[in-house]
Amino acid sequence: MTNTEQPVTTADLVLLDIDAGADKAAVIGRLARQAADAGRCTDPDGLTGAALEREAKSATGLPGGIAIPHCRSPYVEVPTIGFARLHPKVDFGAPDGGADLVFLIAAPDAGGAEHMKLLSSLARALVRPDFVAALRDAGTAEDVVTLIDGAVHPAPKPTSPKPTSPKPAATPAAPGTPATPAAPQAADAPKNAARVVAVTACPTGIAHTYMAADALTLAAERAGVEFAVETQGSSGSTPLAADVIAAADAVIFATDVGVKDRGRFAGKPVVASGVKRAINEPDTMLAEAVAAAGNPAAARVEGGGGAGGAADAAPGSGDVGWGTRTRQILLTGVSYMIPFVAAGGLLIALGFLVGGYQLGNGVDGQRPAGYGLNSVGAHIAAANSLTDLPDGGLRVYLGAVLFSVGQLAFMFLVPALAGYIAFAMADRPGLAPGFTAGAVAVFVQAGFIGGLVGGVIAGLVAAALGRIDAPRWLRGLMPVVIIPLGASLVVGLSMFLLLGRPLAAAKNGLEHWLAGMTGASVIVLGIILGLMMCFDLGGPVNKAAYAFAAAGLSVTDVPSMRIMAAVMAAGMVPPLAMALATALRPRLFSAPERENGRAAWLLGASFISEGAIPFAAADPLRVIPSMMAGGAVTGALVMAFDVTSKAPHGGIFVIFAIGNVLGFVLALAAGTVVGAIAVILAKQLTGSTPASPAPVAA
Repeated sequence: MTNTEQPVTTADLVLLDIDAGADKAAVIGRLARQAADAGRCTDPDGLTGAALEREAKSATGLPGGIAIPHCRSPYVEVPTIGFARLHPKVDFGAPDGGADLVFLIAAPDAGGAEHMKLLSSLARALVRPDFVAALRDAGTAEDVVTLIDGAVHPAPKPTSPKPTSPKPAATPAAPGTPATPAAPQAADAPKNAARVVAVTACPTGIAHTYMAADALTLAAERAGVEFAVETQGSSGSTPLAADVIAAADAVIFATDVGVKDRGRFAGKPVVASGVKRAINEPDTMLAEAVAAAGNPAAARVEGGGGAGGAADAAPGSGDVGWGTRTRQILLTGVSYMIPFVAAGGLLIALGFLVGGYQLGNGVDGQRPAGYGLNSVGAHIAAANSLTDLPDGGLRVYLGAVLFSVGQLAFMFLVPALAGYIAFAMADRPGLAPGFTAGAVAVFVQAGFIGGLVGGVIAGLVAAALGRIDAPRWLRGLMPVVIIPLGASLVVGLSMFLLLGRPLAAAKNGLEHWLAGMTGASVIVLGIILGLMMCFDLGGPVNKAAYAFAAAGLSVTDVPSMRIMAAVMAAGMVPPLAMALATALRPRLFSAPERENGRAAWLLGASFISEGAIPFAAADPLRVIPSMMAGGAVTGALVMAFDVTSKAPHGGIFVIFAIGNVLGFVLALAAGTVVGAIAVILAKQLTGSTPASPAPVAA
């Protein structure tokens, strides 16, 4: 039997009438161990950590004594549902008390849409009181397996989200509450004139997304409201038809992440909240939407002309706070930037491996004759055959190609960050001004910090322009011409006129300051260089320290080579420290951060400081000071050990150009450990909880 054919639960995954512990961590741990004993999980601690990480985002307790902790995990190979009927109850954060029915829903990281549909079907069944009652009355584990199997393999249902007439409904919105009498057939029921559409989405898209959709659907049936819902979850999304949205009188956003293509609903009265409120209070939310439909002063989805900005919630709607929204915006930009970091960094490392460390020699792109991409290409073009190439010419040429492609990929890093930050704030009209802001940040050497600032400015301006009540004849031009043009103009002028000169002056001042310290204590200089290399991870401060060190190599004296060694080793610390931290304490980091941590090992070893940018952008107050501490230790030790480097770049791939290799390795290891411990302590002592990147398409 293949993985996809295995049942989602078996009798050995069911625990009946047990005392599993005093808190939810103990219950989840017990179910994870049960899954491991059943051969469904390779690491119960890892699965427990992933489920508790999901709990940290929002509680999974539901009204009626139910809890559904759930997660995706690399330690789960097949979709798995563990079940425990508890005595006594355990608190999972439900508004009405503890839970005695607990499902651990575990999906593999690589699980496809069919896996997610199976798991979401169980979540949808939990809104049916008859299903919940049968679970409480089940006498054996086999009875529970039969019930769950029937829930995850329901009869096929139409998936097209079209408005439907009211249907009989005998189920309440929340599991465990007394059943409400079924609404009569549409021909006999007074029909509410309001037409409401909704979007539901949660961070993992496994359970709450679909439970919220079903709870709202049942509430609409009871109220006789025409209703259609779009679930943006892991098992896919069937977007609401344009005519359905156009005909709607109000919209409900029950989401914990960004809404995909929010601009489709621009101008509609809106009720917005987290996804849990739609599960717990569906009737109230629907009533608020109906009331908003007839209220000219109701909050509306912003974004005239299709900008699709953030929506203001009506009072009491429980909208996500600005802190959460800000994190979603920043992490959206980071999530789209990560592929450029990985691809560019690895290509540069491969270039050094194939072509040698000479590829990085020189300053401002000027490389010695015979090693740059252009010069080696000229040798090849002039040769009558490959045998006419100088020794190693083809190898060096291929290395230069890889190096240059990596550099070109890196050129998109900051524009992608800024572009998708603006996209998260203003939808498609924010893309052009956001990418423009990122390109300008690169041009003025503002680094990723400039990209963050520029992206936010571009998003704010694009969203503000999108709120303009333009004449009907001009609305079609707003999202494709007026908003991108106006926002690009504003952000471009702001970046050039306000940020460019101060950054250039700061960079020049730092270089002169460092040059004046060369004759002072080399240990102090090593500390300062280490702090600078880890301060902005590729920004102007980092670049100032690197340029100072690389320029000194033209002298080829020992002090200059010591400075270069300190700069390169300290620049390797941030990615390596974050990789080590995610390996030591994975529960402190989100699943995407742990994935980035695995890639950061090679990026750090290759002296690609930008490998730590995703962590710093998501949590700068904890990550950056921690990395600076590690960089300072490494810089000081490199100077103390008299380590030298003849190569300006390459990390471990140019180890043959390092003088005192043992001292280099010890200094690098010490700084990596200090940085990792510092960031772990910072996250633990300040109560940090991991946050997954929230791209616009949840």
